Amino acid sequence: MPEIVLALMRWLHIASAAFLVGGMLYGGVVMFGAAAALPTESRLDLARRAAQRFGPPAMAAIAALLISGTYTILSFPGHSPRYHMLLGIKILLALHIFAVAVLVGTNRTKRPGRAMTGAAITGLVIIAISAYLRRIF
Repeated sequence: MPEIVLALMRWLHIASAAFLVGGMLYGGVVMFGAAAALPTESRLDLARRAAQRFGPPAMAAIAALLISGTYTILSFPGHSPRYHMLLGIKILLALHIFAVAVLVGTNRTKRPGRAMTGAAITGLVIIAISAYLRRIF
């Protein structure tokens, strides 16, 4: 049974991260990039509507990441100081993505495209750190 729970938590973590990073990448690069050609009023309406759609699943993904990440950390104690240092960096970078998701999801940012692009880059850095940690530990 614990192997099934661990596999489920790993899937939940990866799927939630993929949703947030992919959503940020799509929103920042594709959607808001294309919306730049729209008149200001239409662009603001698009941002409001996108926030209404993105906010609830983004909050669920954040909750899933916190739950699955905490479960995984508690399930595998005893790593090296280097592992914990990189894990701490990952967590701090994840807070950036969470903050952008909350700001965009509640329509509280003036430049959602720029914020989402920055968060997508942060997410790609986190994925690189995760790949490194998975490879060496």
